[in-house]
Amino acid sequence: MRIDYYIACDIIIELIMLNAFKQFLGTKERLPEKNIPYYVKWVSDCYRYFDIQQSQPLANEQNTEFLNRLAKKHEDWQVQQAERALKLYGYFLSCSQKNNDETLTSDSSDWQRMEEKLREALKLRHRSYSTEKTYIIWLRQFKGFINGKQPNSLTGKNLQDFLSYLAVDKKVSASTQNQALNAIVFLYRHVLDKEIEGEINAVRARQNRRLPVVLTVKEIEKIFSGMSGINLLMAKLIYGCGLRLQECLQLRVKDIDFEQNVVIIRSGKGDKDRRTVLPEAIKEELATHADEIRVIYEKDRTAKLNGVQLPGALERKYPNAGKEWGWFWVFPSQSLSMDPLADVVRRHHVYHDSLQRAFKNAVMKAGITKQASIHTLRHSFATHMLENGYDIRTIQELLGHQNLQTTMIYTHVATKNILGVKSPLDK
Repeated sequence: MRIDYYIACDIIIELIMLNAFKQFLGTKERLPEKNIPYYVKWVSDCYRYFDIQQSQPLANEQNTEFLNRLAKKHEDWQVQQAERALKLYGYFLSCSQKNNDETLTSDSSDWQRMEEKLREALKLRHRSYSTEKTYIIWLRQFKGFINGKQPNSLTGKNLQDFLSYLAVDKKVSASTQNQALNAIVFLYRHVLDKEIEGEINAVRARQNRRLPVVLTVKEIEKIFSGMSGINLLMAKLIYGCGLRLQECLQLRVKDIDFEQNVVIIRSGKGDKDRRTVLPEAIKEELATHADEIRVIYEKDRTAKLNGVQLPGALERKYPNAGKEWGWFWVFPSQSLSMDPLADVVRRHHVYHDSLQRAFKNAVMKAGITKQASIHTLRHSFATHMLENGYDIRTIQELLGHQNLQTTMIYTHVATKNILGVKSPLDK
């Protein structure tokens, strides 16, 4: 009788947990009602396979063993569905047990010191200021999620739950979740001295494939006709060279080679240098602009101002290089500002907001309804190059893509292909 009593209790606990999980799938994951029973079945089968109670979290090794067993008799999509179901159930258990977590919270000064250490680690490894700001934001969000838990008691499970929270509760994109992962893994590795990547088995944000917005040549002409001055020149350079916005803003005088028709991008995405084409159509305009900014440069030297910011440790190695003409910004700001890294007043490049605002106004004036931004010009560069018959490898190098698959997305938005295929309806 005692054995029957314990069996009955286990069955009741299992039913309670699985019913709660069903509600979780409907509200948090927003699964179609017809799919929920399959997710519940995979979880139930897994727990019965290991003969443990539904309230106990599974180890990553157990998940892997169960999925490998499934893969022998089930199709790939079923194994993937089971994998997501187990990850969701693990996060569901964490949410259920979070209120019972009695881990002591730390003093706010502990987290302040950790934030300072994170800044130092980022500067030591020459990460950009924008990366530093982004990582600090993720650190603060992570701190809020774990209720200020003591830094020395952090585990891989804390990061796993945070990433699952971003995917399930916040519905962030896959790229945003990856950014959070990189930031907190950097914290664990370089500040806390903990290697936890093997412990992370989080619910992954759904990878939604989106085609880039692309403007036609006529639409770009209409937009450019509604712009003027420096903003127009920067927009032409971004479209004509396939630059990212930040790459355009950070161009130096020495990066433009008028004789070879080449623009050199230094420390682009992934901290890599690359070369791209300089359009003949704007060479004269760029040369005139160079004469105009030379006047600003000479005034700064006469006023004995600090030189422009240099990348990495160059400023320490060559303290006067920032005062040389070659290192001067192609698009310098009209006013001076405080450098947050060196804590000195100097001339920075123009702020991105003015260009983005001017471009948005020009799009509206042109009557274009596409969700176009400055980055759309880079997409348009790649698509138009493809339509003009250039091979995908050349375009990959000009854009600076590490993976060819990233460049291949433009084959889906090009209006024609190298085969010249026509629909039978056109005949």
